Amino acid sequence: MRPSRTSSRVMSRMDSVAFDDPKWSQMWYLNRGSGLDMNVIPAWKQGITGKGVVVTILDDGLESDHPDIEQNYDPRASYDVNSHDDDPMPHYDLTDSNRHGTRCAGEVAATANNTFCAVGIAYGASVGGVRMLDGDVTDAVEARSLSLNPQHIDIYSASWGPDDDGKTVDGPGELASRAFIEGTTKGRGGKGSIFIWASGNGGREMDNCNCDGYTNSIWTLSISSATEEGHVPWYSEKCSSTLATTYSSGGQSEKQVVTTDLHHSCTVSHTGTSASAPLAAGIAALVLQSNQNLTWRDLQHIVVRTAKPANLRDSTWSRNGVGRRVSHSFGYGLMDAAEMVQVARNWKAVPEQQRCEINAPHVDKVIPPRTHITLQLTVNHCLSVNYLEHVQAKITLTSQRRGDIQLYLKSPANTKVTLLTSRIHDNSRSGFNQWPFMSVHTWGESPHGNWQLEIHNEGRYMAQITQWDMILYGTDTPAQPDDEAHANQPSQFQLYGDEMAHNDIEHDASGQWRNMQQVGEVGVTQDRRNSAACLKWNDQKCLECRESSYFYKDFCYDECPQRTYAKVNTDILDEFDADNELGTLEASSSPDSTNELPSNGSGLIDKDDPLQASERRRRTESTLKPSSILSLTPQHNQICASCDPSCLRCYGPNVSQCSTCPPGSQLRKLSQTNETYCYAYVVRSTIDGSNLSDNEQQEGNYKMQYMQWTTALLVIAVIVSLVGVAVAGAMIYHRQATKDESYTRVSLMAEDESDEDHEVDIFTARTKSPFDVVEYHDYWPREPSEVLDPNDHSNANEEKLTHS
Repeated sequence: MRPSRTSSRVMSRMDSVAFDDPKWSQMWYLNRGSGLDMNVIPAWKQGITGKGVVVTILDDGLESDHPDIEQNYDPRASYDVNSHDDDPMPHYDLTDSNRHGTRCAGEVAATANNTFCAVGIAYGASVGGVRMLDGDVTDAVEARSLSLNPQHIDIYSASWGPDDDGKTVDGPGELASRAFIEGTTKGRGGKGSIFIWASGNGGREMDNCNCDGYTNSIWTLSISSATEEGHVPWYSEKCSSTLATTYSSGGQSEKQVVTTDLHHSCTVSHTGTSASAPLAAGIAALVLQSNQNLTWRDLQHIVVRTAKPANLRDSTWSRNGVGRRVSHSFGYGLMDAAEMVQVARNWKAVPEQQRCEINAPHVDKVIPPRTHITLQLTVNHCLSVNYLEHVQAKITLTSQRRGDIQLYLKSPANTKVTLLTSRIHDNSRSGFNQWPFMSVHTWGESPHGNWQLEIHNEGRYMAQITQWDMILYGTDTPAQPDDEAHANQPSQFQLYGDEMAHNDIEHDASGQWRNMQQVGEVGVTQDRRNSAACLKWNDQKCLECRESSYFYKDFCYDECPQRTYAKVNTDILDEFDADNELGTLEASSSPDSTNELPSNGSGLIDKDDPLQASERRRRTESTLKPSSILSLTPQHNQICASCDPSCLRCYGPNVSQCSTCPPGSQLRKLSQTNETYCYAYVVRSTIDGSNLSDNEQQEGNYKMQYMQWTTALLVIAVIVSLVGVAVAGAMIYHRQATKDESYTRVSLMAEDESDEDHEVDIFTARTKSPFDVVEYHDYWPREPSEVLDPNDHSNANEEKLTHS
């Protein structure tokens, strides 16, 4: 059973504002003024009470007939997942252990001016309850609760989570993760369901809420607590995923929260972050009434901009890179209801969420005992994310004692974030397996530059990090039109030119290792490669492209390059239809159901899911046919496939599907079949060069020059031939005239042996001379046997002239 996040005791104090509810004067966190409450009264005076907004409490049940709740109770926002019926009434026992949900519901929507109990912070809103904690809290139970009627329910409030014992690392399973994603993408007509989550009560156990996969999620708005005096409560957990704070209980001398209780009663002692999350849900209901078009991300942006750090005391307050004060105990500060309502009235929807994941290559470093190392990752190519929202450092790390590890992340703007503190009770040897430590402290900063991960090992045993990935969420342009743009913001046009975008990761302690990922050069005239469309990188390769882009040879393209064509990848394994998923959730929510994740990890698959540490893409051969086993290789919706080699551009892979031909070929269409082929043709010298491309004109010029030289050579050959014929005729004529003398001379020479030998010697010497070769072909090497005579100065001069 998941523990509720409650704490302990306190006292009371009075204040005056006109409600006839008897406990109103004790609701100090709503009515004491002077910047020391939730500033809700000005919103009420504007008629903002949460009317038309539906909030449901995911807990141990709801006393729906409670006098202070029944007027605002909404049965369509209620269900009993534990008993499978529509009545969320809690199970009563001797200790009233199932009072938690009723208390949380009263904080949100207790009826005002009914002379009974208290006033809800959104007393005009509708409220429902889901009974889901009173039994085995399985993945299916959580998913069924989180996905209840998402087109009717606006806000889900949860004040539970994994054990706050300082040694548990746990998060939502497959089905619950899918419910979060379905809710934020499809709930409220596509604007996204609002999930408000209590940050946890493990402060006494030195727990860290970044080890809680629910508060550590980007899909939830994580809320912490402040005491009446503005201090960090003893039960509060410090972490970088907390977005904001509301008031709750503190020490024994400080007041607690007033709300409804079981048996139609009232209490003044609701405590812990369990009391803070419903107050935040009520404020969110006021904001949604003022602007029903807000998305789940709009609400988080408004919280960040309006939260008040004043009067909250914490040693971890710091300023981030855009000048906002932020704390690991309070997030951005105390929620301000009236300010949030005012900002929401004129709010423009934030730009579409962008996501960029960088896989740091070859991370395999040992952290010796009582030392630390620093890793650096340079981010330059995530050009679709210029204004950060959530940042996740997904880490795989092994340690003989997990509680000895501390993690710190420093942004390019020098904002230092504590991702993990030491946990004295965590003796686990399991380490962290792709656990996504999340931070909201860099909200609004630019991600471009050097990120540093500092890993401290405070124990006596060795530790080793084997994976560090950065997942950056945010927007391409400022969240609001009037927001100031970042100075030196990278432009996507930098992709086209001589510069290359890159990431690198280096171990700066020793400088012994370094790895560079290069996106590569892209010329505008060559293709439409777009590195900004890549959502996930790993070692020089893009692993995932935006839906509107095409994947080809490890890069994303706005348009497919030459010799390829656009193709929808029909090979992707579509495991689950969205409608069937929710049906599966309902069908599998019975207590004897076996729809918790089996040990083989099969279940719903989400390739972008940042909530779960375990690998979620595994399928066993027993559950899938061999031809449909899900591969770990990323799949792409749109790809560029190769054309037939004869085509320059095409609309299919076949030789008969060309649409454009390369130089030297022309496109021909067969009228009978509508097939289009590229046929090679001969370029004639009479073609008008003005209609050719540059390559074709150049090729034509070469051919023209060739023909001109050929003609010239033929003319010269003819002239030489004619001259030769003339010379030969003259010689014949001359020999006819001196016939007798010629024969006599030949006869005399044949009888002279010395002359014959001399003639042969002369002929041989002339044909063997090596200087003929050197003189006319200076690039030929001389044979070793062909040594020059050092006394022959004429030959030496010839040599010198030849090689000058």
